[in-house]
Amino acid sequence: MPNPKLAPVEPSTYRWAVYCCSYKWELGASPDHAVALFADKAMATRYAGGLWPSTYEVVDLQAPKGEDQ
Repeated sequence: MPNPKLAPVEPSTYRWAVYCCSYKWELGASPDHAVALFADKAMATRYAGGLWPSTYEVVDLQAPKGEDQ
């Protein structure tokens, strides 16, 4: 039974994906997966900057395809 105190998750509201980018330090051979999703870019940037200050990337999941993110 779901917890009535928690709002249902709406995936489309999470526009910003955070990547730690281990490839920038040559720590991985496979593509990095997003480690967190956020509805707000500033929150995503603060979160990522606190964990990986020199390697993170925040990607706009709703940007038109082919546009620089």
